[in-house]
Amino acid sequence: MGVIPSKMHIDIITVLPALLESPLDHSILKRAKNANIVSIGIHNLRDYSIDKHKRVDDYSFGGDPGMVLMIEPVERCINFLKSQRNYNEIIYTSPDGEVFNQRTANQLSITENIIILCGHYKGVDQRIRDHFITKEISIGDYVLTGGELAACVMVDAIVRLIPGAISDEVSALTDSFQDNLLAPPVFTRPANYNGWTVPEILLSGNTSKIRDWQLEQSLERTKRLRPDLLR
Repeated sequence: MGVIPSKMHIDIITVLPALLESPLDHSILKRAKNANIVSIGIHNLRDYSIDKHKRVDDYSFGGDPGMVLMIEPVERCINFLKSQRNYNEIIYTSPDGEVFNQRTANQLSITENIIILCGHYKGVDQRIRDHFITKEISIGDYVLTGGELAACVMVDAIVRLIPGAISDEVSALTDSFQDNLLAPPVFTRPANYNGWTVPEILLSGNTSKIRDWQLEQSLERTKRLRPDLLR
């Protein structure tokens, strides 16, 4: 029997490849790669520099402080990757991108090929954003040293949604934010610990009533903790 082809391929372009290795090689992501559910390529942008010192950044026009990722090595890397396969999205991790959420993760989980360009320094030459990037994504209203950690967050959220990535596929569909609600509280054994008891309804075995209780709890928690989701 031949090897089952990967269902998704993700390429990540970075100036700090070592920062990605551990987060992308454990737990669900490692199992998904071993099962050929996803393949992930990490590409050191410096390998695409023609500068003898492998520089990939330069000062910005206009005299602003901070360095900028140069257009040449980024273009060279993206063009090389595009020569290997067709991509559904070329994503740039940027503080001013659309905020990453579960809806975006769901949409990206059904694509085949993705490139993620990790932002760094003061950003990337705007011409890359204008002519190559198809989607800009932020993981929150704060600034990180680089986009590597943001890329790891996105890849983890996306891959766990691919059928087969986790053993209980229904579990992923009941996570917080899947239906714009926070997940209900969960309990496990023992049912009574130091006098702290599990709600009786969860011990009843009545599936219908348990589902009603969980929905009520989800609504209550969302109204109290994240009312913005209901709006």
